[in-house]
Amino acid sequence: MAIQKKNIVTKFYLVAVFMALFLAAIIFKVLHLQYVQGDKYRELAVDLTIRQDTIYANKGNVYAADGNLLATSMSKFTIYMDLVTVDGQVFEDNIVALSNELSQLLGKSSSYHQKRLRNAKNKKRRYYLIARNIGYTDYLKMKKFPIFNLGVYKGGFIAKHRTERAHPIGRIAERTIGYDDFRGEAGIEGAFSDYMKGQNGLRWEQKIAKNQWKPISDFNEKEPVDGHDIITTIDVNIQDVTHHALINQLEKFEADHGCAVVMETATGEIKAISNLGRNSKKTGYYEKRNYAVWESHEPGSTIKLASLMAVLDDGKIDTATVVDTEKGRIFIHGRKVEDSHRGGYGKISAARVFEVSSNVGIVKLVRKYYDHQPKKFIEKLADYGFTKPIGFQIKGEGKPFVPNPADKKGWNKISLEWMSWGYGISVTPMQTLMFYNAVANNGVMVKPRFIKELRRQDKTEKVFETEIVNPKIASDETLKKIRKVMENVVVKGTADNIYSPNFSMAGKTGTAKKFLPRHKDENGNTVAAGYSNKHYVASFAGFFPADKPQYSCIVVIHDPKKEKGYYGATVAGPVFKEIAQKIYTTTPIDNQSVKDKINFEEIDKAYVKYDAFLRKNYTKIPSVKGMSGMDALSLLENLGLKVKISGVGKVMHQSLKKGERLVKGKTITLKLS
Repeated sequence: MAIQKKNIVTKFYLVAVFMALFLAAIIFKVLHLQYVQGDKYRELAVDLTIRQDTIYANKGNVYAADGNLLATSMSKFTIYMDLVTVDGQVFEDNIVALSNELSQLLGKSSSYHQKRLRNAKNKKRRYYLIARNIGYTDYLKMKKFPIFNLGVYKGGFIAKHRTERAHPIGRIAERTIGYDDFRGEAGIEGAFSDYMKGQNGLRWEQKIAKNQWKPISDFNEKEPVDGHDIITTIDVNIQDVTHHALINQLEKFEADHGCAVVMETATGEIKAISNLGRNSKKTGYYEKRNYAVWESHEPGSTIKLASLMAVLDDGKIDTATVVDTEKGRIFIHGRKVEDSHRGGYGKISAARVFEVSSNVGIVKLVRKYYDHQPKKFIEKLADYGFTKPIGFQIKGEGKPFVPNPADKKGWNKISLEWMSWGYGISVTPMQTLMFYNAVANNGVMVKPRFIKELRRQDKTEKVFETEIVNPKIASDETLKKIRKVMENVVVKGTADNIYSPNFSMAGKTGTAKKFLPRHKDENGNTVAAGYSNKHYVASFAGFFPADKPQYSCIVVIHDPKKEKGYYGATVAGPVFKEIAQKIYTTTPIDNQSVKDKINFEEIDKAYVKYDAFLRKNYTKIPSVKGMSGMDALSLLENLGLKVKISGVGKVMHQSLKKGERLVKGKTITLKLS
C-alpha cells in the first residue's frame, strides 16, 4: 500500500514538473514574441491589414489649335457604403433624406433606395455598392449627401477612383492623336507619353471584412499631379470637313481604305488628317491605321510632278517642248508603257503631257535625258524628299523605297523609266504632300508637323517652330511653270471634272495599279504575282488658291470598286474639291478675289434664281438634323438666319423647331455630334 502511494506521489510530481516547464516555455515564448520579435510581427500585422493605394494621376490633355479638347482623362468613381460604421440613430434620422438624394441623382424611387439600404444595414454590409462609374461632378455632389457628408468612418462613404481616356470630338483623327496603353504607343500620345504622364498620388487603406479595403481617412497622403498638355496644329473645323468628305467617298466607291491630309503651306502645320479603313464586317469605316504616315505605296501619276520638274530645272526642256506620244503605246526592253487614252495624244507639248497625264510622254522625257545618268535623277528625288523618311516624332512612319543604280540588286534596266510614272518606287502620302507643299511654298520645303507647343499648368514650355527641310527645291522660273501646268490640270486636264469658277485649285491626279503577291482568288485558283487589273490606288495632290496657296492637300483611296470608278480624278479629286470649297466658305482668304459680276454672269443668274427659290419654298424653319454642320450653316444663313454652332460633326439638335415661321435675322443654335 505504501509503495502504491509512493508511486502516485512520484507521478504527481512528474506531472507538476512537466506542467511547470510547459508554463515556463509558454511564458518564455510570449516574452520572446513580445520583446524580441515584437517589431517584426507588428510590421507583418500592419502589412496584412494596411496598404498603400496608388492614386494614378491624370494624363495631360491634347488640344486642337483653337483650344478644343481632342483627348483628355476623365475621372470615374465607384461608390460604396460601409453600413457597419454608421451609427444606428444617425442612419434612422437621415435614411429618407439620403434616399431622396440618391433617387434624384441615380434614378429609381426613393422607396427603392430606402429598402435596399435598410436591408444592407440589417445584413451588416461593409461594402454595399451605391453606384458605378459616376463622373467627378456627381462624385462631389454625392459627398455632400446626408450621412455621406460625415466621411469615411462616421458616414461610411467609400469612393474608388479611376481614370479613363476620352476623345470629346469622337474618333476623328484618333490614330494621329494616338494612345499609350495596352495596345502600345501610337500617335501623339505615344510619342509624348513621358511628358504627358503626371505624378501618382498615395493614400492608405485598411483591410475590412471579406478581403475588402477602404480608405483610412478622407484625405490623401500625397495628392496626384496631372500630366502636361500638348497643343496640336489640328483645326477642328477643317478636320470635320476632311473626315466627312473622305468617308462619304469611301462609302460611295466601297473602297477598302484611304487618307486625306490638309497642310498649311507656309508653316507645315497639319490642319487635318483623316485615316479611315473598313471594318471586318465591311459595314463602316473607322480610324484603323495612320495610313498617311505609315503606308508606303507606289504613287502612280502624282510622281510625274517630280519627273517634269527635274527635266525642267536641269534646263533640258521647256514646257513648250514637243513630245511625240505616238499612238499612246511604246515598249521598253519588252515592257509596255501605255496611256489610258486610246490612240494616244500624238505630238503635244511637255506641259500638255503633264496636263493629260501621258505615261508615254513623261517616260520619253525622263528616258531621253537621264537614261545615261540615272544617278542625277535619283539625286533630284532626294532633293524632293523621297529617298528617306521625314522623321516624325510619332512612331510607325513608313520607309520609302527608291531604287538606286549603285545598288545592283534593286536596280534593273527599266527602273528609271518606271519610276518616272510612279511604279517601282514606294513613298508615303506625307512625303508626296511635303513635296507638293514645297511647290506651293515657292520652293521652300518645310517639314509637316502636328505639334504647336507643350504646356505645363497653362504655361508654355516649348514652342515648335517651322522646320525647313530644303530651302529651295527648284528655281523660281521652274516653279512658276510647274504651278501653271498644275492649275491647268484642273482647268483643262485630267481633273477638269473638279474645276470651279468660284475658286482656283492646282494639282495632279494619280491612278496606279496595285502589285499583288501570289495569292488565291475568290474561286480558290492560284494567281501569279503581278499588277492587278482590278485593284487600284486613286489619288490627288495639290494646293489652293492656285495663285497664292494657303493650303496643300493630298487624298489617297485604296481599292475603290472598279465598276464604280477607279481613276484619281473620279475617286480622289472630288474629296479634294469638297475640302477646298468648304475651307473657302468658312475661312477668309485675303489673296483670293472672285470677280463674279465681270467674269461669272451665269453664276450671278444662278444665284439670283437660287435665292428666289429659297424665298418661295422656305417660309418656315426647315429641319437640318442629320446634315453636316457646314451644309446646315450654308443653308440657314442663305435663308437669312443667324447661326450659332457648338460641337462638330452632324446636327443633332436645333433650337428653332421645324415648321416655325421663318423670321430673317433670328438666331438659331445648332448642336453637333
